[in-house]
Amino acid sequence: MGCSNCGSGTINGNKPAGCKNNGNCGTTGCNKLNTYDWLSHIERPVNYKPFNIVEIRFKGGRKEYFKNSNNIKLSVGTLVVVDAETGYDAGEVLLTDELVRLQLNKRGITSEQVDKKIQRICNESDLEKYYKAKEKEASTLTRARTIALEMGLSMKLSDIDFQGDNRKVTFYYTAETRVDFRELIKVYAEEFKVKIEMRQIGFRNEAARLGGIGSCGRELCCSTWLSDFKQVSLNAARTQNLSINMLKLSGVCGKLKCCLNFELDTYMDALKHFPKTKNLTLVAENGEAHLQKIDILKSLMWFQVGEDSNWVPLRTDIVKQYMKLNESGQKAPILNAPKTENSSTPTAIREKTDFMSSDDLLSSDLVGLDKKTKQSQGNKNNKKHKHKKQKRDN
Repeated sequence: MGCSNCGSGTINGNKPAGCKNNGNCGTTGCNKLNTYDWLSHIERPVNYKPFNIVEIRFKGGRKEYFKNSNNIKLSVGTLVVVDAETGYDAGEVLLTDELVRLQLNKRGITSEQVDKKIQRICNESDLEKYYKAKEKEASTLTRARTIALEMGLSMKLSDIDFQGDNRKVTFYYTAETRVDFRELIKVYAEEFKVKIEMRQIGFRNEAARLGGIGSCGRELCCSTWLSDFKQVSLNAARTQNLSINMLKLSGVCGKLKCCLNFELDTYMDALKHFPKTKNLTLVAENGEAHLQKIDILKSLMWFQVGEDSNWVPLRTDIVKQYMKLNESGQKAPILNAPKTENSSTPTAIREKTDFMSSDDLLSSDLVGLDKKTKQSQGNKNNKKHKHKKQKRDN
């Protein structure tokens, strides 16, 4: 196939020539929801029969499974013609052989449920029709948005997908409430002269289709590798001691970030070692120590003794020992905050570095100036001495 970004041709009709990695480049258009075939370099047995179901990817990361009944030799990145509900569609081969069997088991699909077939590898006429359909998507989406606004429908058209044979177009939209678009479909059919399908998607799916850059500076997880959207709640942020600021906790989709669930299990396992009390108070010999904050990953608990502004850090195991002492009627030892070095007091020992301090630079400059002044004064004295000697000789 030829990548839509680089617009290049193919190598022997199998792999894109524009990608230096031949189909595994790092751009969003080529590796969206990609799957690494870690069985590709393993030799198969002599009597091995390849699995005849192939995973095909379409625009927006949509994946479907098709039977390779004609035993066509396929490789990752090949653009093929497949069956569709009306006519045919064109998609890219994403995964073949045994990994497809594992993907079907993961999704709970049996091989008997896969009834659509791969017709052939795209020829020049198929590619020409396919790229013409894709070139019309931007202008068609702009015109469709204008029509929806003129009709006063409270919906947002986010993406569009033309079928490979240019006979059908699917509009993806998001809306807060139910939208009656029966009249809209009639207008679209008269305007674009193709079969129209309206498909409502969620805000997370919209972000996954459109892509973007997250607050971390990387591509969105939902548009590169994340396919299962799990529920995210504010309890995940509270468990990780994050400030409840919706501007920072929300992603580009307007919902809570999916990455709040990534490290949640680690924090929950670490919290098991902490005392299960919210307002913890330790009775020490120098007063009562009230819990102020905890550092979950470092297993530290910070206490304030009396009205002292300096907090005392204690490990969780030590806190549990002091709690047992309090339960038995004894007081914990004196809790002192760690000594911090005051920046206003001069340090007795200065660390040796490769860089010179400002005092050293100043002193070196003064030494250089003294040398220059002494040299100039010596030259003047020599000139005066020579002048007097000449007068005496005369």
